[in-house]
Amino acid sequence: MAPLLLIAAGGTGGHMFPAQALAEAMLARGWRVKLSTDARGARYAGGFPAEVPVEQVSSATFARGGVMERALVPLRIAGGVAAAVAAQRRDRPAVVVGFGGYPTIPALAAAVILRGRRMIHEQNGVLGRVNTRFAPRVDVVACGTLPTVLPPGVKGIHTGNPVRAAVVERAGAGYIPPGDYPMSLLVIGGSQGARVLSDAVPAALALLPEALRARLRVAHQARAEDADRARSAYAAAGVAVEVEPFFADIPRRLSEAQLVISRSGASSVADIAVIGRPSILIPFAAATGDHQTANARGLVAAGAAVMVPENALDPVGLSGHIARILGDPAVAVRMAKSALAQGRPDATERLVEVVERLGKGAA
Repeated sequence: MAPLLLIAAGGTGGHMFPAQALAEAMLARGWRVKLSTDARGARYAGGFPAEVPVEQVSSATFARGGVMERALVPLRIAGGVAAAVAAQRRDRPAVVVGFGGYPTIPALAAAVILRGRRMIHEQNGVLGRVNTRFAPRVDVVACGTLPTVLPPGVKGIHTGNPVRAAVVERAGAGYIPPGDYPMSLLVIGGSQGARVLSDAVPAALALLPEALRARLRVAHQARAEDADRARSAYAAAGVAVEVEPFFADIPRRLSEAQLVISRSGASSVADIAVIGRPSILIPFAAATGDHQTANARGLVAAGAAVMVPENALDPVGLSGHIARILGDPAVAVRMAKSALAQGRPDATERLVEVVERLGKGAA
């Protein structure tokens, strides 16, 4: 029977998209692949190949809910671990890979208990809470962002962040610089949208010269509860817009964009770099360890992106950045080329090599 890779990932696109990329590649190498996640994560598993069974585990987080709900978190996690131990005994994985988030705890904890080969992949420049706990207890720590802050005594392998096959297919897609014709502006607030972008971006575009506004075609990923307000704001600004809670075709939209305004989640930054697009990055201020600021530094240092801290975000300043990039084709082209130079389209292959070495007993 083919070796089994068990992938454990939490319920956000930032965890699930690189997990999906690894699943696609390992299936192509002849491995069997299973995904372990919770009900929330299963919502983002629709892009996984049909050959990947999704095992929903009992998990919870201390970050949400009331006192009683938080008190039950250890019991729910313990139940998930017990179920994961039983599942791994029935069908022993050659390797267990955790991509972060509370839903990865049962699978990784079971692998520790059963002394199976195990590793984590950290997408961000700062380890998440769960990965921080497991980093000293796994065989390999693979890092998507360079540099990544690691606990004392823990060494990491830089693989880059895997991107989905649909992104790789558009890697280095030709960039059409801004000009006197319709232009695409893509606004992505991560897999769950971002309220601050729904407020700031339409207000910033309203301040642009009318001739520039008339040429813009905006695709804005916003929370469902913010969508109507965002549409109204864009309409008031006279800007053509498509607002949706989630775009399943982000790779295509990235390849067609003259400019991207985005949170700096690890997957978003990786996608922007692999395809090669100018960007304005607005790190999520409440991100654990301020990891989104760490994620953005590489593109900013390379001259590929402008970073605007959330507490400094205002329509006037944002409008100025947009006008400078879309109003100067030479600047936009330079940023696009610099972004492409930072991309790691081979990140999935690097991670596959680490998994296969570990599966053969060599870290």
